[in-house]
Amino acid sequence: MEQPRTIYTTAFFLLCLSSFLFFASFNMLIPELPGYLTSLGGAEYKGYIISLFTLTAGLSRPFSGRLTDTVGRVPVMALGSLVCFVCGFLYPVVGWAGLNGIAALLLLRLVHGFSTGFKPTGTSAYVADIVPDERRGEAMGVLGLSGSVGMAFGPALGSWLTSAFGLNPLFYTSSTLALLSIVILLNMKETLVERVPFRWNLLRISRRDVFEPAVFAPSLVTFLNSFSFGAVITLAPDYSQALNVGNKGLFFTVFTVSSLAIRFLAGKVSDQYGRRPILRVASLIITVAMLQLAFSTSTLSFLLAGVVFGIASGMYSPTAQAWTVDLSDSGNRGRALATMYIALEAGIGLGAYLSAFLYNNQSDRFSLAFSVIAAFSTLSFLFLLSTWKR
Repeated sequence: MEQPRTIYTTAFFLLCLSSFLFFASFNMLIPELPGYLTSLGGAEYKGYIISLFTLTAGLSRPFSGRLTDTVGRVPVMALGSLVCFVCGFLYPVVGWAGLNGIAALLLLRLVHGFSTGFKPTGTSAYVADIVPDERRGEAMGVLGLSGSVGMAFGPALGSWLTSAFGLNPLFYTSSTLALLSIVILLNMKETLVERVPFRWNLLRISRRDVFEPAVFAPSLVTFLNSFSFGAVITLAPDYSQALNVGNKGLFFTVFTVSSLAIRFLAGKVSDQYGRRPILRVASLIITVAMLQLAFSTSTLSFLLAGVVFGIASGMYSPTAQAWTVDLSDSGNRGRALATMYIALEAGIGLGAYLSAFLYNNQSDRFSLAFSVIAAFSTLSFLFLLSTWKR
């Protein structure tokens, strides 16, 4: 498929809008799910809310990568949104008909994770197909910005809906946004040239489908830096409550808004000066943000840490994606992106579990949890420092 010289086409804008709706859909649940689980009697399982979600997201990546490279980008995107749509309607069912509410919610989080295992993989591959190679970092930055706006809008909207109308309207709104992200894709032209019809043997996964060796470096950096995100989305709601921040989604809004402009700029700069220099700086700033969170004692210092973390996330996310695509070609692009996303989900899941374990529902242990998490982004910085290339 011939690529236009601009990234700003109708297809690109539609993909960005779909990404915004999708990320808003499942992120709007994050601030309220820990409280929901606590109300069911499962306070000690808070770390599993994110860990189980990312577990199935990671497990589904090899399948989404293989299907992206064979069946097509659009079907994979649509399947991811469809799972998100269905799950939103199932959250209110938790605890009904004699079900164990805690087990049912955790099982639903497992199923819900399949959505992020498919949608971002297909979307990133589609964008890589339709933008010029020399503007790939910029395009990934704009696409990431769209998802970030959804991540900022979702939690704030979710907390407001819950306080004004209750949990059920929150879940139904989540489903509605996922449905809209599917509708936008209905008339999208498929970009994969050599497609095959779906057949069950396409789901036979080999070791090569799980790990693409060519993208080891960006995957390792993504894995190490993602520990911080897992810790933040797990502990920020409780941290907000401990500091008497009224809206538990405010931290997510501040962190995400601060990442918006930098995503666009970082992508363009990495196109000019290389991926590694941007990722070195981003890893170092993530470490600073985690240490800021570790020693925050006021709402102001807490939210300022969110600003710093947002800047770092806005730098490393689109740059790591662009670096992954740089090291792949159209024939293995889905597999390469799937490998990077597996690393992302593994880092988020392990970061969520480890931080929740260290925190142990004791507010005086926030400093311990975030101090330990800071070590992982430090390792990312040291790895990038040891490979002094563009």
